[in-house]
Amino acid sequence: MIPTVVWGTGNVGRAAIRAVVAHPELELSAVLVANPDKVGRDAGRLAGLGHDLGVTARDDVEAVLAQAPGAVVYAASGDMRPDEALADVVRAVRAGAVVVTPALYPLYDQRGAPDEFRDPVLAAVKEGGGSLFASGVDPGWGNDVLPLLVSGLGSTVEAIRCQEIFDYSTYEQEESVRYLVGMGQPMDYEPPMLLPSVPTMVWGGQLRLMARALGVELDEIRETLQRRPLEATVRTRTMGEFAAGTQGAVRFEVQGIVDGEPRLVIEHVTRIHPDCAPDWPVPPDGSGAHRVIVEGRPRIEVTVEATDEGENRSAGGNATAVGRLVGAIDWLVAAEPGLYDALDVPLRPAVGKLGRRVR
Repeated sequence: MIPTVVWGTGNVGRAAIRAVVAHPELELSAVLVANPDKVGRDAGRLAGLGHDLGVTARDDVEAVLAQAPGAVVYAASGDMRPDEALADVVRAVRAGAVVVTPALYPLYDQRGAPDEFRDPVLAAVKEGGGSLFASGVDPGWGNDVLPLLVSGLGSTVEAIRCQEIFDYSTYEQEESVRYLVGMGQPMDYEPPMLLPSVPTMVWGGQLRLMARALGVELDEIRETLQRRPLEATVRTRTMGEFAAGTQGAVRFEVQGIVDGEPRLVIEHVTRIHPDCAPDWPVPPDGSGAHRVIVEGRPRIEVTVEATDEGENRSAGGNATAVGRLVGAIDWLVAAEPGLYDALDVPLRPAVGKLGRRVR
């Protein structure tokens, strides 16, 4: 069994605890938290399992890493604290752990990552013998391995579009929804996630991954952005009121340009209420889905819907992204120490998991 630490217990961390406990090759050895109110609470309760796992949350990072865990699932957010997230990950890799995380956007395409992100990780790998694999929660597999797999089913491929379509009223992370993405803010508010070049920073690496796998060169990466106001005030179950006239829907694209045309596209369509921008793409059930469209012959469209924590589509997307990361740990432990991306790490069948439940 591989002793595995889950670092963070938010939307991603809750799913990570459940995934580690369910994995036949992993053992949950510790849970790290930053919130003092969570210290001492059982991991099973934090993960929403409804029972104890016998592992309590801790905040003593150095002591946990000193126990030389085999793996660390770094589930803390890197959205507003990329430097701190990178420093945390480097500490864990230097301690000899295999680290998997969605927090470091620039390392999704590790070969093309900026030196200020890549060099500290490579130095930590050399010093401590650990490894790092970063993939997205949007989810990562929906913007790399899934579209690449589906593309291989066609005779000709003209373009590939990856879509995330979600009702954000189900997403229980108010700071990100209101301030990072700007839902409920005045239309002249500039959401940090939507500022020029930021979408490319986050999703450009996945476009480059797809281009590399397909053997094409990107001329450039372009961005498009549309925003719509709410026509009426709405109230959500977890985040309260969103006023009429404030931002209610966002649609943006990050486009990989090949021979002057957008051939590889990652598109996000998000709303705080289904009545906003009804003419934009909608998920089959009105809540959330991920979709891959391969334009060519034949035209192929694949829609993936995942639910977790009840019928929560956003939690389901997080859970599948976490499944990809946690499912890679035993492969990474067996591989040479290094810095890996989605084209390096295979997506494998759920060996040993069929019929298995989290207990």
